[in-house]
Amino acid sequence: MRFWDASAIVPLVMAEPTTRALQKLAAADPAMLVWWATTVECTSAIARLERDGALDPPAAHEAFDRLKRLGEGWHEVDATDAVREAALRLLRVHPLRAADALQLAAAFVAAERRPSALELITLDERLAAAARKEGFGVIEVGGTP
Repeated sequence: MRFWDASAIVPLVMAEPTTRALQKLAAADPAMLVWWATTVECTSAIARLERDGALDPPAAHEAFDRLKRLGEGWHEVDATDAVREAALRLLRVHPLRAADALQLAAAFVAAERRPSALELITLDERLAAAARKEGFGVIEVGGTP
């Protein structure tokens, strides 16, 4: 099982340059572990693209449907005091945004505070750098911007 950041989930529900590489990773290990708010973050990304005109309404509807189906099968790390405490520490140590700190904190808690025990998939370079410094194995994805 690997921890999937929202940035790596979005290409699984709509076509992006990294879609094929991420689909292969998901097929090789379909037991996905995500943060509690991943659905919210992915919905935000899809809705923003639709509002900006980069995604037409039928494509957005299809992406929302794919996200719902994908979410029915993944495992979520709940919002807990342990995740919040870890996120607060990560924000002081790394140049992360709040949502990214919560993602990394959820992975940290899921790994039972042993980052080397869990691989993380993200397309966010800042999050990837922080994850590496914390000791996570970070999966490199071909076609990452």
